Amino acid sequence: MFIPIFLAVVTILSVIFALRKKRPLFLALPLVAMITIAFIKIMSVPLPFWETVQFIFNLRG
Repeated sequence: MFIPIFLAVVTILSVIFALRKKRPLFLALPLVAMITIAFIKIMSVPLPFWETVQFIFNLRG
């Protein structure tokens, strides 16, 4: 439950800062946060990194 709340807070704050500071770079923060969380989730699997990535992409078919 922590991850969706964290992403919602990051998204809301990045939109607020982007509008106040007039810098669209803040809008990339939610994307960076999602990529970071996905990377941490992949790293928490006890298999080696490359085998984990191959397993994830082999689940499609």
